[in-house]
Amino acid sequence: MKAIWSGFSTYALVGLANTLLHWQIFFVLRVAIGLDQSTSNLAAFCVAASFSYYLNALYTFEAKHSVTGYVVFLCVMGVLSYAVGYLGDRWRLHGLLTVAVFSLLSLVFGFLLSRFVVFRGHRP
Repeated sequence: MKAIWSGFSTYALVGLANTLLHWQIFFVLRVAIGLDQSTSNLAAFCVAASFSYYLNALYTFEAKHSVTGYVVFLCVMGVLSYAVGYLGDRWRLHGLLTVAVFSLLSLVFGFLLSRFVVFRGHRP
């Protein structure tokens, strides 16, 4: 079990920076521009994910950047991002709750996707 979570602390540190970036963009798009939560969450995710993909490839998994890996990560996690935002809109959740829920889901599912699919075979 310990081997599965190897590299998680570095991933979580990058995730903290990613989360701050994501939340700032989400709230600018949601509050200042007036977009819905699903669109705001997806757009914020795409920017923050690009940032964190590069850092995780470089520091967490010590892997070369792969366009295929980047697209797989962006698509899978982008669907999750949009779905959480959609549910936030549909259930009329506060935006803070929407991004908090997505951030927690993203931390776990993003790590597992990165570890076992996107950067498979690389050192965590």
